[in-house]
Amino acid sequence: MFDLLEAAVAKRDSLLSDATDAVRLVDGAGDGLPGVFLETYAGRCLLSTPGDSIPPPCMDWLKARGNSCYWKRLDQQHKESPTLLCGPAVTEPFLIREHAVCYEISFQAGYSQGIFLDQRDNRAEVRRLLRPGLRLLNTFAYSGAFSVAAALAGAQTTTLDLSPTHLAWAKRNFSHNSLDPAAHHFCKGDTFHWLRRFAKQGRTFDAIVLDPPTFSRDEQGKVFRAGHDFGELAALAAEVLEPAGWLLCCTNFRGISPHEFERQLLASLPRPLRARHTPMPPDFPAEPYLKSVWLR
Repeated sequence: MFDLLEAAVAKRDSLLSDATDAVRLVDGAGDGLPGVFLETYAGRCLLSTPGDSIPPPCMDWLKARGNSCYWKRLDQQHKESPTLLCGPAVTEPFLIREHAVCYEISFQAGYSQGIFLDQRDNRAEVRRLLRPGLRLLNTFAYSGAFSVAAALAGAQTTTLDLSPTHLAWAKRNFSHNSLDPAAHHFCKGDTFHWLRRFAKQGRTFDAIVLDPPTFSRDEQGKVFRAGHDFGELAALAAEVLEPAGWLLCCTNFRGISPHEFERQLLASLPRPLRARHTPMPPDFPAEPYLKSVWLR
């Protein structure tokens, strides 16, 4: 196992730099280590495994590195914050860098630490596509990473999330990058509600990011399931999209193929749009669970 761990980390050397210090170092079966997922966040490590056990060789290897390392049990039913595995405790939020953009990370924030590394290339593409004068709507925004990328391109952003805690986190991410949150919009509430509200107001956007959880429930108890309801979500978003605008639709629902996902999206849209798929970043060589479809 030591050799496999060393080989996996060595393959990521080219991805790490002064501008990017957060990547996935080990991607389970993609690196010959099923059930072992290791990420680095500015030198602090997060090990994720299913069940309650950690392979002893993996534990020895991590201790030998001398870094702070936390462990997260992969359990969708009981989502818990990671616990300290070895090295110094990291008790305060800290910053990572991705393409020279700063994002705040916390190992005490719950099941997710503040950013999804599998969306790195999509965030870079959002920044590349936008420019001053354009408007982005970021739905299910979590800590606002897509909004920050868009704002750094000069776009005006609207960040939408059901959680006030997440919206506050998003505002801090703006500040970490010398962006004024007051120059942008932050909306608390359900994405379906806000899309209908924007349509009634005649408010439109040049770009919309739809990256919902696989399963969620709004404040009124209505359930969203990505495999069944994403088409309705995309249709509502298309109603507030400028004619020359684009949608980024993402899901990590494993029960749908990229082709099926595209077909659901296109069948639901009120007007024809072209679809383009993008792959996951190279540090995720295992199952390509994240489907990313750009509609224009």
